Amino acid sequence: MVEMWFGLLSFMLTVFVVLDGWDFGAGLLHLFVARTDSERREVIAALGPLWIWHEVWLVAAGGTFVLAFPEVVAVSFSGFYLALWMALWSFLLRGVSIEVRGHISDRLWHAFWDFVFAGSNVLLAALFGAAFGNVIRGVPLDGGGRFSMPLFTDFGVRGQVGILDWYTISVMAFAVVILAAHGATYLRLRTNAAVRERSDRFARLLWVAALVLFPIISLQTAAVRPELFRAMSERPAAWLAVVVMMAGAWAVWSGLRGRAEGRAFAGSCAIIAGLLCGAAASVFPVMLHSTIAPEHSLDAYEGAASGRGLLTALVWWPVALALAVTYFLAIMRHYRGRVRLAEDSQGTY
Repeated sequence: MVEMWFGLLSFMLTVFVVLDGWDFGAGLLHLFVARTDSERREVIAALGPLWIWHEVWLVAAGGTFVLAFPEVVAVSFSGFYLALWMALWSFLLRGVSIEVRGHISDRLWHAFWDFVFAGSNVLLAALFGAAFGNVIRGVPLDGGGRFSMPLFTDFGVRGQVGILDWYTISVMAFAVVILAAHGATYLRLRTNAAVRERSDRFARLLWVAALVLFPIISLQTAAVRPELFRAMSERPAAWLAVVVMMAGAWAVWSGLRGRAEGRAFAGSCAIIAGLLCGAAASVFPVMLHSTIAPEHSLDAYEGAASGRGLLTALVWWPVALALAVTYFLAIMRHYRGRVRLAEDSQGTY
């Protein structure tokens, strides 16, 4: 039962990162791929109402986290308080910038909120990258099952670490690059004319950058947590994730080369999903690795709720998933195809 709920939690977080990841990427690139007011409206129209819906997956994943692993939530939320506060404000600023930009017809007002929109998306991509790096590296969990972290300490990866060090900064940079590539690939699929051409150029450059960074991050991960690669070699789920990632890399390469936008975007989704699922399969059952002493680590079995509660929740989870997937497919079908910009299609933006 614990294994199943760990898989469900990993699935929901992966769906969130894949879906909202293209919003992060498109948002942080929109000042570069869109140079006029109408082009920036086109980028926002490409995101449409989807960015709001994508955040629902994060809320649902949070609810699943609390339900299935309450002790892990209790420990991690207090320890990551600073990072959670920063992420919350970044989400708020992203939504506010879209809603209020068009309230005043003034170029300075528009430029300010365009900058806020881009900056909040950069921060979100960076924060989720740093969070992923912290999960892989570990946290300073003590013998009492508690930890707290400042923004940084001595930039080491052992002992009393901070949120940022040489490893988590590297993962953060990689996350920004790959999510920007994901967003550019999405805009390449949805936009027209000049915006599409610029997005195409950015997608090619950013995927090359991601390809260069990936082996560097892999070597750093092997130095920080060598046991993860041993676990990956022994778990079929991790093998499947690697296959998905490799298939995604082929789809991106062939799609960008042949201007097959749909194939490239599907490959982009597969790469991110493969990376996250492979990492989840490798770290299980440890959910909070201790950088102080491995025996202080908190695993899924220790942090899970009672078996009866998990079994009861399993009855309702498929119903909620079916509703969510149905709504998602309906929304994606309604907003499929390239953007057709109209003055009233972006609301107050």
